[in-house]
Amino acid sequence: MASRGGPRAAGTDGSDFQHRERVASHYQMSVTLKSEIKKLIYTHVVIWLLLLAQMVVAHLKLLPHDQVAMPYQWEYPYLLSILPSLLGLLSFPRNNISYLVLSMISTGLFSIAPLIYGAMEMFPMAQQLYRHGKAYRFIFGFSAVSVMYLVVVVAAQVHGWQLYYSKKLLDSWFTSTQEKKKK
Repeated sequence: MASRGGPRAAGTDGSDFQHRERVASHYQMSVTLKSEIKKLIYTHVVIWLLLLAQMVVAHLKLLPHDQVAMPYQWEYPYLLSILPSLLGLLSFPRNNISYLVLSMISTGLFSIAPLIYGAMEMFPMAQQLYRHGKAYRFIFGFSAVSVMYLVVVVAAQVHGWQLYYSKKLLDSWFTSTQEKKKK
């Protein structure tokens, strides 16, 4: 090609490099999806740390019982939900498909399943709060059931989007793998 100030290659005006400057779409998609998944993982880590803080404060009795209620049963298995997020992060540097698949499967087992169980566990208390206006557990003056249902809704959305983007990322990686095999 042309060098700065030097002669140009025969038969070119120097503008035929544009097609080589484009990045393949599946690589662009991979970078974008990794970024989105990382944001969701960091959001999940914040939720996880808040639940961990609630458990530590409640079990060590750092605050009175009327300030921070004891955790619900679903919160204990939900603590394992950090593992799928770590697997997801480990899959990114080398586009490791097996880590990403393990992350997706374990997200269902360690993240989504405890959230479903939590929604069912807290339903009678939420029903009692709604019908009779009585709450027996509190987190900083708010009904614990209301606060924890909010956490469940937000966490379910985070994990749902994380699974959706992970599936799209997996498809993107399979596309690039198939293209490499064709060459």
